Amino acid sequence: MATLTTVNVGMPKDVPWRGKTVHTGVYKQSVTGPRMVRRLNIDGDGQGDLGGHGGEQRAVLVYQLDSYRYWAKELKRDDLAPGQFGENFTVDGLPDDEVCIGDRYRIGDALFEVTQPRVTCYRVGLRMGEPRMAALLVAHHRPGFYLRVIEEGEVEAGQEIVKVSTGPEAMTVEEIDRVLYLPGHTREQVERALRITALSPGWQRSMRTLLKQPGGEGGDSSGSAGLNTAATAPPPAWPGFRPLTITDIQSESRSVFSLHLAAAGGSALPAALPGQFLTVKVQPEGGVPPLIRSYSLSGEPGHGSYRISVKVEPHGAASNELRARSRVGDQLQTAAPRGAFCLADGDDPVLLLSAGIGVTPVLAMLHTLAIEHSSREVWWLHGARDGTEHPFAQESRELIAALPNARSIIYYSRPTANDRLRVDYSQAGRLSADHIRGLGLPSDADAYLCGPAAFMVSVTAALIDSGLDASRVHSEIFGAGGSLTPGIKGSSGAAPHQPAGAPGTGPEVSFARSGLNVAWNDVHESVLELAEACDVPVQWSCRTGVCHTCELALISGAIAYAPDPVEPPADGNILICCARPTEAVVLDL
Repeated sequence: MATLTTVNVGMPKDVPWRGKTVHTGVYKQSVTGPRMVRRLNIDGDGQGDLGGHGGEQRAVLVYQLDSYRYWAKELKRDDLAPGQFGENFTVDGLPDDEVCIGDRYRIGDALFEVTQPRVTCYRVGLRMGEPRMAALLVAHHRPGFYLRVIEEGEVEAGQEIVKVSTGPEAMTVEEIDRVLYLPGHTREQVERALRITALSPGWQRSMRTLLKQPGGEGGDSSGSAGLNTAATAPPPAWPGFRPLTITDIQSESRSVFSLHLAAAGGSALPAALPGQFLTVKVQPEGGVPPLIRSYSLSGEPGHGSYRISVKVEPHGAASNELRARSRVGDQLQTAAPRGAFCLADGDDPVLLLSAGIGVTPVLAMLHTLAIEHSSREVWWLHGARDGTEHPFAQESRELIAALPNARSIIYYSRPTANDRLRVDYSQAGRLSADHIRGLGLPSDADAYLCGPAAFMVSVTAALIDSGLDASRVHSEIFGAGGSLTPGIKGSSGAAPHQPAGAPGTGPEVSFARSGLNVAWNDVHESVLELAEACDVPVQWSCRTGVCHTCELALISGAIAYAPDPVEPPADGNILICCARPTEAVVLDL
């Protein structure tokens, strides 16, 4: 029978790490005597980052003595003590390849349920002094697992662990960890996982994403789509940049114009998905390096040509250059369509919400719905300053009129005397959270929104308040995205900049969304470290090629990995946490 050998607790504390401060609860110490286990915690225990650890589904972390013995031999360590892997319960027995999701165990007075494997996080490596540890736990099939507290009660080291019931589907911790993080899962495995009600909501969302993933079974299937939406995008239609010809230039509003692009030889261009974007090189005069920018495709997908729409910002170098110098017949160096912000197939209602130039990707989605003569319920919600700043007004009205179940609501924040209420716009004021909450939007809809950052934060919250599941709300950010740096205290808040110190002499690294070109320097171990040195917003968790949080599009160029990822990213993407450039690269970052 399995035994609880030690109970380990620890409150979060600040720890120095690579010139930063990490707030973490990974440092646990063994305690003696009875300890009360409550719904969210063991008395005396806490988590530093509740976004990644803790909560009802991850109240107690379990790791096995057998894995301690394994790692002592594998890592040639003789200093491993209970709690060193950040676990609350060190146990004798309960191996990951036997314990199943949904299993219930009684220890002392408390009853527990297995909910998911351990989270792949860099902090276990910080605690162990082994940066690769998060990846090693997955690669060696020894993750450990979390428990939910079904009945609160006291536990104590030395108590027997009594199995009360077996989870449905008999899916072990090791198996489901492999389904998500390693290649080779099958659809049947994903469907089994989704039938386990005890599986934590986060893992259920990942499994649902895997279930929607196109592609084959077995060795052809990739788990990374369940970890990062960037992996759900199709591979790029061509590598790097190619010249496309400008065939038309149209003014869409006072500050927005469109460029129509076609293949230089006149052949049809590969179809883009509605919602994707193009990355282009804008070459200013004077022999200076090109400006690299991304613009959403706004036209009808699958038409053999592309249309991108550009908002001219007062101090926007690339947008002003394009407006001033673009001529019909000119060529524009263009990368293939990219992006995972795409309209999904289905019959559920669709909400298309935008503000300002954020209209462009959702307009492509509206085109697709109109081409398909979709019978889906469609809501078109757009906010603009006034009629002169309302691009595609007539175009969108015609598309909506062609749909049998479409409804349009247009908001002008400052309508002019020339703007006609109930003709040009529906309501005065901003497209705000308060307006959304009062619309009675269908809760089973898929929502797609694009606009300024503050708009998307408030609108997302309003949609969830209105009954939409968070997994149904999809958003696209123009420019640099937000950071995800778990446990790191403080932020410089600085705009992206050249790194401190002597300039590098290696290949050029272009951060397309941040508008920054930097020469590679071997003082950095990865592209992620270079981005951090430049204050380019980044997202990461494991820093060793397993969690795929840092996965993004490699628009052009080539990289090498050190270490190799546990599972490679999707075609055309890279993991910046373990990548180094081998030639000039352009990144969607």
